[in-house]
Amino acid sequence: MQFSGKPPVLEKKVLWLALTAGAPAVIATAVLLWAGDYTPRLQWTVMGVVVLCWLGFSFALKERVVFPLRTLSNLLAALREGDYSLRGRASKDDALGEVMVEVNLMSRMLREQRLSALEATQLLRKVMQEIDVAIFTFDSDDRLRLVNRRGEVLLGQSGKKLLGRTAAELGLADLLDEDAGRAAPRTFPNQSGRWRVSRIAFREDGAPHQLLVLSDVSRELRAEELAAWQRLVRVLSHELNNSLAPVKSLAGSMRTLLDQEKPPVDWRADMNEGLATIESRVDALSRFTGEYARLARLPEPTLEAVRVRDCVRRVGTLETRMAIGIEEGPDLAVDADLAQLEQALINLVRNGADAALETGGQVRMGWDADDTRLTIWIADEGLGVSSEANLFVPFFTTKPGGSGIGLVLSRRVAENHGGTLTLTNRTDRVGCIARLSLPRPATGTR
Repeated sequence: MQFSGKPPVLEKKVLWLALTAGAPAVIATAVLLWAGDYTPRLQWTVMGVVVLCWLGFSFALKERVVFPLRTLSNLLAALREGDYSLRGRASKDDALGEVMVEVNLMSRMLREQRLSALEATQLLRKVMQEIDVAIFTFDSDDRLRLVNRRGEVLLGQSGKKLLGRTAAELGLADLLDEDAGRAAPRTFPNQSGRWRVSRIAFREDGAPHQLLVLSDVSRELRAEELAAWQRLVRVLSHELNNSLAPVKSLAGSMRTLLDQEKPPVDWRADMNEGLATIESRVDALSRFTGEYARLARLPEPTLEAVRVRDCVRRVGTLETRMAIGIEEGPDLAVDADLAQLEQALINLVRNGADAALETGGQVRMGWDADDTRLTIWIADEGLGVSSEANLFVPFFTTKPGGSGIGLVLSRRVAENHGGTLTLTNRTDRVGCIARLSLPRPATGTR
């Protein structure tokens, strides 16, 4: 560090203190020389040597004190400028040496932290360049400050041409105001499809910035759509084959019967029986398609305050084949669509009663709640769940004449209310327990 102009105050103070410390001895020496019987030559010679030593030691003391401070100042200036390679000579034998040791240790620590930060930044940049999502960073003026390779490909331009341009110029202004997490179709210069938008606000050097992340979900959605269609076709094929196979067989038998020159005496009865069977299978297919339409057209719930006790008791009385036991819970209300909630509970109670009637068991239902959730449960004494994998597969059923839609519809109702539906085997005895869980109402206990 270079100094110009007048000497610093500290140097002047140190020099004056050194001169002041030696001044009494110099004055005493001068008095003794001139008061004694010495020749003038001896007097001036001794006085000159004393004054030179006095001044030499004073300036040497000043440099001895100031030089380490200058070195320390240069080291701190280097640290401020980001240069961590300088080191000062240090000794633990004095206070300044201890300070220099601590500065050297701090310089080494800052150097290691800087290297670590640079390596982490380089890794982050590598990940950003290679990741298969488009990343854009905009400053407070909505100007692009960072873009990865996927973003360049998406917009069809290099980063040098994109940086510094506003979001409006890039056609991304609406995305900065769009709801995060929502997937929507969008067309870019080099690609179109369905994109999920994520936005994160952060600060850099105290200024607000926005991180915009665009992920292409078209491939995943197509895969999910294909899987859904495959499941639907598999279920439809199963149901249609179950209905059309006997219809085809009966139609062939009836044609054979009509082609005979002398049909048997009871051919009319056989014809009526075959037609009745065909009519039954057609009715089953009609119910099947009706149930499917009902599942697809389930409307959004219209929420109102529903008293849980009244709802559970009413659902319990709708099952006429057996008495449903009710276990009372806390008296509270839940925000729900009364018609949809009752329908879901009716389906669950009916399933429980179907299972219990096969074994001669009973069905009980009740509810409980904690600070955040309300759970309505239905427990039966049937044979239990044999396979949980197909519980919520649409139109899959093990019951004769069942549609396989009740559990699916009940879970849709629970999820539309922000809740869940689970079916598990009981641990206290044979049977199954269904739990329909909903968010705890804001209205609370009444």
